[in-house]
Amino acid sequence: MKVMSKGFIVCACMVLSLTQFAYAEPKSGYEYVKPETRLMQDDDFANPGLITVEIGKELFNSKMATGKACADCHGSEGEKFNKPRLAKYPVYKNRTKEIITLQSRINDCRSNFSDDELETDHPDLLALETFVRNRANGQKVDMKTDGAVAELLKKGEKLYTTRYGLIDMSCQHCHDFYPGQMIRGQKISQGQTNGFPAYRLATGEIANVHMRIQQCMDLLRAEPFETDSEEIKLLGLYMMSRSNGLPIETPAVRY
Repeated sequence: MKVMSKGFIVCACMVLSLTQFAYAEPKSGYEYVKPETRLMQDDDFANPGLITVEIGKELFNSKMATGKACADCHGSEGEKFNKPRLAKYPVYKNRTKEIITLQSRINDCRSNFSDDELETDHPDLLALETFVRNRANGQKVDMKTDGAVAELLKKGEKLYTTRYGLIDMSCQHCHDFYPGQMIRGQKISQGQTNGFPAYRLATGEIANVHMRIQQCMDLLRAEPFETDSEEIKLLGLYMMSRSNGLPIETPAVRY
C-alpha cells in the first residue's frame, strides 16, 4: 500500500476546509450584521442612508438647464418607474457593447435634457442612484445572465477569484469560503450586493458596489481598479448576478 505524503494530506485538508465554508444559497448581508445594525436599517428615522435618499429625491425634482426635471417623466416620488426593470441593473447594451450601470443610465437620461453630465460616483449622481434604487425596494434582483452577458460573467468571476495585493487574497477567500466567520469583530458576509448603495458605518458614508470594491481592494493593500474601468464593471456585474433572487434593500446599513 502506497503511503500518502504529508504535503498531499495537508492539501487535501485545506480543500476540505474550504469546501466546508462554501455557502449553499445566497443570503443578504442583513443576515450577518449585528441585531442593532438590522434595527438601524429597518427604522426610517434611524437609518442614516435615508439622508442620501432625501438628497437624491431633491435632485430628482430639481430643474436642469433646459427646465426639465427627472420627476417630470417619472413622478415626484419616482412612482412612475418600472420597478421590476430597475431590479435588472446592471444590464448589457448589445448595440454599444457596454455594461450599463444604474448610474450610467441616470446620466444618459439626464444628457437628453442637459449638458451637465455628472462624473461617475459624483456625490449628486450617487445620491440620485441611491434614490432611484430605493424606489425598487422589495423587488428581487433579476439581472440577466444568459446570452452575451454569460461571457462577461465568466470574466467577472475570474476577477472575483484572482488574488490581489500584499495580502494575496481574492474576493472569494472571504465571501465564498468563510461567510459567518468573525473578522475584526464583525461577521464576514457573502458579499451580496442587493443592499447597495449602502451606508457604511466604518466610513460614515454611502457607497455603491463599485466604491465598495475599491474599498475592499484598499484593505488587501492592492491598487484599486480605476473608476469606470472595464475591470470594475465586470466585477460589479458578476457580484450583482450572485444576488439574483434577493430583495433590494437600499440603503442597507453595513459595517
